[in-house]
Amino acid sequence: MTQIDRRAFIAAAGAAAAVPLAGRAQALTTGWAPKAPLPWAVQEIYCAVSGGRIVVAGGLRRPARVTEIEDRIAIYDPTTDVWTQGPRLPSPRHHPMVVTCGGALMIVGGYGRSDAGDWTAMTDVWMADGEGLSAVARLPTPLSESVGVDLAGRAHLVTGRRPLGAANGQWNDQSDVADHWAYDRGADRWEALRPAPMARNSAAGAVLDGVLWVAGGRTVTGGGTGRLDRYDSVGDRWDTLAPIPASPATGQQVGGGLAMAAAGGRLIALGGEWFAAGGGGVFAETWIYDPTADRWAAGPPMRTPRHGLAAAAIDQTIYAIAGGEVVSGGRAGGVVEAFELDPFY
Repeated sequence: MTQIDRRAFIAAAGAAAAVPLAGRAQALTTGWAPKAPLPWAVQEIYCAVSGGRIVVAGGLRRPARVTEIEDRIAIYDPTTDVWTQGPRLPSPRHHPMVVTCGGALMIVGGYGRSDAGDWTAMTDVWMADGEGLSAVARLPTPLSESVGVDLAGRAHLVTGRRPLGAANGQWNDQSDVADHWAYDRGADRWEALRPAPMARNSAAGAVLDGVLWVAGGRTVTGGGTGRLDRYDSVGDRWDTLAPIPASPATGQQVGGGLAMAAAGGRLIALGGEWFAAGGGGVFAETWIYDPTADRWAAGPPMRTPRHGLAAAAIDQTIYAIAGGEVVSGGRAGGVVEAFELDPFY
């Protein structure tokens, strides 16, 4: 790994955020193949595609010791299969949302360290600029474990966790929310939009066919959900569609800690974890959603089951990045795998 020049980082972050996808097609799949690992083990991460490269920020190195909060940015070039390191975050964060907004890379919220504890939900928003990262308008409320996407040139954050009372520093201080915020880059302000139909955390999101999709997630009291919600920004309307099926291998519901990307006219959801008496487990499953049929189909399982991972699609290739390899975060990894959707007409 080499240290990336700041100008190269800014050039990538300022490039068009939308990487072209192939036209709508039926999708067959090849299996997952290993790629260059992320140079450090990390989980509870998100990513965004900017300038044809994948950007990951923050996370937890070992959540059993939550003081090990990451402040590094990793940038992956799929054309060379090489990771480089960008500028460090102004302060360490885990579960920060990484999203583009009209071509600009943003790192939003997440948990940081304060005198109250290492699960202090933050309102900071940092945007890539000529100096590396600079602060822009803060979130109106602290937010972490949210879905972040770029929809029609605005950054949207949906669901997640935030403190509903005065306390903000411990995991139990945070509550599931259905919040929906959008950032207007020109006005440098956040706007509250119609909330999601269900409050939950650790869901996954993507933009497909010009609308926002939120899949899976979990509630602290109710466990994982396969729920799939779709937001139409033109009508400011949410619709609920076919949920992600339960895992055939375990009988457990795929829900919290999964990741998702859009490619080839499909949504691809992968990974996640479940809890049960005596433990739980981590999913290897990949699920592929066809919006024309409102149906999920099983894709090839990942070689390495993971939760708290990041996922991105560039053209027809889906990347699964790092994440926790055992339930509840006892072991973070740096594994990166990819598979291609093979179109036919």
